[in-house]
Amino acid sequence: MRRLIALAAVTLLGACADLSGGAGPSSNEAEIRGALERWAKAFQAADVDGVMAMYAPQVVAYDFIPPLRYVGADAYRKDYEEFLAQFDGPPAVQFRDLKVVAGNDVGFVYALERISGKLKNGQEVEFWGRCTSGFQKISGRWLDVHDHCSVPADFDTGKAVLDLKP
Repeated sequence: MRRLIALAAVTLLGACADLSGGAGPSSNEAEIRGALERWAKAFQAADVDGVMAMYAPQVVAYDFIPPLRYVGADAYRKDYEEFLAQFDGPPAVQFRDLKVVAGNDVGFVYALERISGKLKNGQEVEFWGRCTSGFQKISGRWLDVHDHCSVPADFDTGKAVLDLKP
């Protein structure tokens, strides 16, 4: 019986060692952070191609604005094109309390995200949202397969609360 338990333990340890892959979590976290930094630069330049470079073709997104969800990169690209087109110049984006957790082939990020800028109608926009992104390593690249961005809601009024600050 002891021999069987020892064999099972060695087999389990070997399987766990195989799961470690080549890159450790710290390098994977750095790669995901790099993807987010490139996304932020592209967003602030209103570069939709650069923004979309972070997303997997099958991305599913729950964004700040309707509809309830976007399925696929083409639908999400259209969302970004319409969103960025509302601004008189590129909007600014800022992350606060950004956390990255990464394994060898999946990871996730969560942060508070501030978006600000001037709309074409002259209105200034500034709000903080809550964003979580799920990443998957696909063909050696970390791609965002799921975005979830939201703002708090006031259930008494039924309206989004856009004036909260961290």
